[in-house]
Amino acid sequence: MTTILLAIVIGMAFGAVLDRIGASDPSIIGWMLSLKALGLAKTILLAIGVGSVLMFAGQMIGLVDVGHMSVKAAYIGVFIGGVMLGAGWALAGFCPGTGVVAAASGRHDALFFIAGGLLGAAAYMVTYPAWVASGLLENIAGGKTTLGMVPGADYPGLTGLPGDLLGIVLGLGFVAVAFALPERLLGAPQGQRHPAE
Repeated sequence: MTTILLAIVIGMAFGAVLDRIGASDPSIIGWMLSLKALGLAKTILLAIGVGSVLMFAGQMIGLVDVGHMSVKAAYIGVFIGGVMLGAGWALAGFCPGTGVVAAASGRHDALFFIAGGLLGAAAYMVTYPAWVASGLLENIAGGKTTLGMVPGADYPGLTGLPGDLLGIVLGLGFVAVAFALPERLLGAPQGQRHPAE
């Protein structure tokens, strides 16, 4: 029960932060994806970088149990799904997480987005045998593979590099990009923010 309560509290805090930085506002998402306002992109890169540094450094010094690391298998369907997610994010202005946050903050359009996502998930479940038969769900590049070797993990590495150090270096790279990225790459954002109704 404590684990569930902790998950709810952390989820609510994460949702509040997402809403605060504008991730639940489709206009800000649109500006970011059109490279007209990169504040949200900078925040995302910074969060990924700091999280990566903390996680891999924690693994190196024994504070984080490698057994909690979960690696998803690579297969063609993942790449197709990623393209579909990106296109849907650009069209709707929400991704699954920000859609839930937007609905919780009072955005009625996010409810339609969530309903569409649930219908899409149901359609995938119903057609799952056809996707399996198509071969799009078969592992590629070793399936559950990491970029570097992580001591104590059961996942093979694509390179012989130490995964913990590689994770820290990549995380620092994300942090550097977050600070180096300008506020915009193309024109100024047009229109205004559309907060929850």
